[in-house]
Amino acid sequence: MADSVLYEVTDGLAIITINRPDAMNAMNTDAKVALRDAVQAAAGDTAVRAVLLTAAGNRAFCVGQDLKEHIGSLAAARESGSGNALSTVSEHYNPIVRALTEMPKPVVAGVNGVAAGAGFGFALAADFRVVADTASFNTSFAGVALTADSGVSWTLPRLIGASRASDLLLFPRSIKAQEAYELGIVNRLVASDALHAEAEAVARRLAEGPTVAYAALKESLAYGAAHSLREALEHEDTLQTRAGASEDHSIAVQAFLAKQPPRYLGR
Repeated sequence: MADSVLYEVTDGLAIITINRPDAMNAMNTDAKVALRDAVQAAAGDTAVRAVLLTAAGNRAFCVGQDLKEHIGSLAAARESGSGNALSTVSEHYNPIVRALTEMPKPVVAGVNGVAAGAGFGFALAADFRVVADTASFNTSFAGVALTADSGVSWTLPRLIGASRASDLLLFPRSIKAQEAYELGIVNRLVASDALHAEAEAVARRLAEGPTVAYAALKESLAYGAAHSLREALEHEDTLQTRAGASEDHSIAVQAFLAKQPPRYLGR
């Protein structure tokens, strides 16, 4: 992986760190390719049972597109009369968000600072957000005459409702951590100096948990958001059959009867 994104796996936990702190972790092409590759690697690695997505430094989680690079892409597209300066959405942002939301294992975002634009989208694509009390969020898109990408049009209204999502998209502003917590964007709010330790602790707890059940929970939540109750019930039945056949379910039942904590295998 490129230095702009760090990737390590220990004891079933993949830690992915956006590593451009001097640029507020803005996404240039190198960083986008590296992040896409890292997230997809974690999704496809059966040894990985949970993912922690975080960022270097204490100012920003990710402020989205690197506009200094983007202005060059716009100029090149105009000069050539062909090409698409926003092809990065299909080439990079969409694969990143799909891998985060669809991987059969839980994803924790450790948000250490500003999360704006695509960076906000990456945080929303996680299953659980641990956020520093000094962090903030901003949709940003309309502020640079763009529409939503990175899945924000799908994730944000599901978290806070369509009316509030419209407000934040049409009138971009800095949403402080406490307000984001009250809106339902933040799962756990912590002191900034405790962010990395707390986010890793949450992610490691998930990495030690019943991975098959977590995958089914992710799938059921996504399915239920777009289907009828009858369809959701049928899908729950299918997923419960899968979870019930897992080794972890047998381990959990045996541990419960023995009054001991379960030691899951992730299968």
